[in-house]
Amino acid sequence: MHSSHPKLFHISEQPGISIFNPHPSPSYFDNITGDVVFAISEDLLHNYLLPRDCPRVTFYAGPETSDEDRQRFLGGNKARHVIITESGWYERIKQTILYCYEFASDDFVLIDKCAGYYISYKPVVPLAVMVIDNIMETLLNRDVEFRFTPSLAAIADIVKNSTLQFSLIRMRNAK
Repeated sequence: MHSSHPKLFHISEQPGISIFNPHPSPSYFDNITGDVVFAISEDLLHNYLLPRDCPRVTFYAGPETSDEDRQRFLGGNKARHVIITESGWYERIKQTILYCYEFASDDFVLIDKCAGYYISYKPVVPLAVMVIDNIMETLLNRDVEFRFTPSLAAIADIVKNSTLQFSLIRMRNAK
């Protein structure tokens, strides 16, 4: 973590949320013991700057990433992070408006450093909200290489078996 109080965010397609109440986690985590509010760190915010249901493979080189994987997946790439999604989502990505809610980090704890996930067991009132009406422009203004492919199945398996830091998000919606 860069500081003891990182900037935290929640991305939604819903405008005007004035309070985020804890809900059951949509994914299983050993260390979640009740209903939670999820937040994402600023470093990995780009992984969520897509329509909620859009499947994606995201990755970056971490301290344990081998030189071979670094060269294979990021060789010659100036971007630190890669996001890959399916070509069939292109129009939906172009048309979707996102709302980026900023949270104070006081009541949050880190539960997954690789994915940048934080949770709070308390209701959270956003500090601010930013409208993102051009997802692709927003992604390209961050340190991200954004790719499209017809299907994520093969790249997901390859990345999963690499030494990269990765997240496979909404893969149940992939072709």
